[in-house]
Amino acid sequence: MEAAYTDAAGRTATSAAHTNLGGGTLTSLTLTRGVYEWGSNVTIPTELTLSGSATDVWIFNVVGTLDMAAAKNVILTGGALPQNIFWRVSGIVTIGAGTHFEGIILGKTIINFGNLSSINGRLLAQSAVNLSATTVTQP
Repeated sequence: MEAAYTDAAGRTATSAAHTNLGGGTLTSLTLTRGVYEWGSNVTIPTELTLSGSATDVWIFNVVGTLDMAAAKNVILTGGALPQNIFWRVSGIVTIGAGTHFEGIILGKTIINFGNLSSINGRLLAQSAVNLSATTVTQP
């Protein structure tokens, strides 16, 4: 986990458009492959779509926290696979109740999943992973 976390942290944004996208608020976006980075917290208040092929890779480097609203979804289209999506988060990760998430979360601190949430991916944290009736499906 630490090797993957360090590797992701060393990646730079694919372009200027991938740096601090949305000022940290990802509202109704469709994102294509690449390395994205934020120097602050990231909030996902709506559905988030990742569109690409089965060989495309997404790396999300978040210096702050990652929060996703309740009853929202990360949606994969075009053949995108959850094992090719990496969320490297320095702060606390909080995924709301009833939310569906995709990808591998590499958390430096704590990962919290709300009641009846789900993920296609893995949850790796240096401190703790807290689940409440969460369904975790390993891709």
